[in-house]
Amino acid sequence: MAKRTRYPGRPSGSRPAAKAAAVKAPPRTVGLTDAEMQRAAELEAELVARERAAIADNARRRARVGGLDAAVTADAGAPLSVRAAHEYAYVARDVRRIGLTAAVMFGILAILWFAVNVGGVTIF
Repeated sequence: MAKRTRYPGRPSGSRPAAKAAAVKAPPRTVGLTDAEMQRAAELEAELVARERAAIADNARRRARVGGLDAAVTADAGAPLSVRAAHEYAYVARDVRRIGLTAAVMFGILAILWFAVNVGGVTIF
């Protein structure tokens, strides 16, 4: 009985051309050569420099828009508390506004209490 193959027009068995191409290919050494390692180090240094420049540029742009000190926000080595203090300055501004609004509302309430209880002012 003949061997059944998926492709009827193709002979079964190995192809001699594939074996010859595999034998003629030069053997690849394991690992990288010194030139390849040096080129990889150069590429990595270039990418790191570009990334740092992009981070600094982005920080300067945000600082210009927000009116912050660009030297502090651009320093990636600054402590998180320092960067957060500059980054979230709007939170401190909002808390001050909330405090001012609460003080004004309390003052209005005190004036009304004084007018009604001490001054005898009636609304109706």
